[in-house]
Amino acid sequence: MTVENFMRLAREGFYDGLTFHQVIPNGYVQAGDPRGDGNGGPGYTIRSEVNLRSFLRGTLGMVSRQKDTGGSQFFITHLPQPQLDGEYTAFGQVVSGMEIVDHIVPGDVIREIAIWDGVTPPEDL
Repeated sequence: MTVENFMRLAREGFYDGLTFHQVIPNGYVQAGDPRGDGNGGPGYTIRSEVNLRSFLRGTLGMVSRQKDTGGSQFFITHLPQPQLDGEYTAFGQVVSGMEIVDHIVPGDVIREIAIWDGVTPPEDL
């Protein structure tokens, strides 16, 4: 459900133009808030899907304040964050481009999140 929600928002262009509003050095970068202050979302919440995936370098997680409060905000870890294991929904992994994530600063803008359909090469999206 978390992946489906993220993919739908990305395909609809929800994330286009939003900023990374929080950057914790050696922690994570966070984005997906249309307000830009860490308190916004898509206008609804989704169920938490806490799982056994470890928060390693490059893990994509859903931001939530408490159970079942995720929506559009996400974070990507810079380094392993074992204190997050079993506390947040891990739903993706950066497989290339972590050097870009490592250089994100607050206010950097998301131009677009392209979702690969499994057929069309990503460079053609």
